[in-house]
Amino acid sequence: MKRFLSIFIAFLAFAPTFGQFAPAAGETGSTAIHKDDVSFKGWAKTCKVIRGFINISDTSKTFTQNPTTSNRAFFGTEAMAIGQPGGPLDCISLGDGGSAVLTFDFPAKNGPGPDFAIFENGIKEQESPFQYFLELGFVEVSTNGKRYVRFPAVSNTLAKDQITSFGQIDPTKIHNFAGKYVANYGTPFDLEDIKDSTGINLDSVNYIRIVDVVGNVDPKFARYDSKGQVINDPFPTEFWTGGFDLDAVGLININREISNYESLNKGSFKVYPNPAKSGEAISIEGVDDAAIRLCSQAGKVLGDWKVNRQEVLTMNLPELATGLYLLTVRSSKNIQTIKLLVK
Repeated sequence: MKRFLSIFIAFLAFAPTFGQFAPAAGETGSTAIHKDDVSFKGWAKTCKVIRGFINISDTSKTFTQNPTTSNRAFFGTEAMAIGQPGGPLDCISLGDGGSAVLTFDFPAKNGPGPDFAIFENGIKEQESPFQYFLELGFVEVSTNGKRYVRFPAVSNTLAKDQITSFGQIDPTKIHNFAGKYVANYGTPFDLEDIKDSTGINLDSVNYIRIVDVVGNVDPKFARYDSKGQVINDPFPTEFWTGGFDLDAVGLININREISNYESLNKGSFKVYPNPAKSGEAISIEGVDDAAIRLCSQAGKVLGDWKVNRQEVLTMNLPELATGLYLLTVRSSKNIQTIKLLVK
């Protein structure tokens, strides 16, 4: 009996490395969403990428694809990540630690089930013990494009030995990383996972950022999951296609009551959350030495504020009926009227 208990305790201690998450696309219990699924309500309309190195541990390494030679990934264009997935070669490579920020016609919101999905061009292999070449990415979201909240992600892939350039990963050991599934199948993300986060309005997620995880198990270059575990994925990938390959981002739950944050709030002042709740606080950025006035659509003045030397003002709204209001911010250099939706 004592021997059994010792073995059982040892198993529990080692069990996290065998943590089972959803399996690969097409297998029973998979959460993968096909690119043609009717649940998608919108796709990215803009993409801005910062390219990473093809080998972050040796930045002198270069790759040549005529006529270009570079030590950073350079496959694909930002336009390839806009709209619906276009196939394994219709993507943009981020390189080691590179990132992409995407915006949409309407913001994502926290609704029932997954709220959006990210597509990468993973490949199904036939070699034992694993069957999938996957390159992973952290996923972060933001309301205002400045404060981002990262999804808690878990990698139970052992980090004792480096997965080599063309090595494989078991999808059941991966959770909440972009790139979990092969080409044409999106990895879903549920905003409910970050419901306790501050500084973000989950009914108005205007920006989604994907950051390549690097995948190097060397402590000098390693990246860590939400449990503090080293993330192991194929490394190095010293090609123009190095790092996470972004194909598309599709929204499932969207907020049609407002258009994109940037479309509503063009100018030097930024207001969030928007939509806001009656009687609760909103923040206004860039209000140094400014006068603020809140009006109804009919022009009735509902509040006046004067701000002196504050980069970010947090103020409580009065009790307001549901509807659209006009918030005018006036400084010596600029005047801007912002549409504020109260729910």
